[in-house]
Amino acid sequence: MASRRRMSLFGGIALICAIAAGGQAAAQQFPPEQINQGATLYASNCASCHGEKMKNPPWAIDLATFPRDSRARFIDAVTYGVRNMPPWGDVIKPDGVAALWAYLVAGEAK
Repeated sequence: MASRRRMSLFGGIALICAIAAGGQAAAQQFPPEQINQGATLYASNCASCHGEKMKNPPWAIDLATFPRDSRARFIDAVTYGVRNMPPWGDVIKPDGVAALWAYLVAGEAK
């Protein structure tokens, strides 16, 4: 009985470690070049509305709180516009939008 509890405990710990490691891998899924491209595009096209470091924007959505599991929503919003945000699909090509997403998910360097 005690060995069964020990096995269950070790199994639970292994599961928690696997989940934690998976979260770290997801945060590092973008090449640095893509994140840097996104940072450059963000600085020249997005920062004036969404804030210098994606935080505390004067009138647009706070991208620091944008759900990281809503990639399609982000791409649609950037490409086609949403509410007061104009569409950027003619200005920022799909690879640029993907780079912006990479920058958003990776976060602003401290």
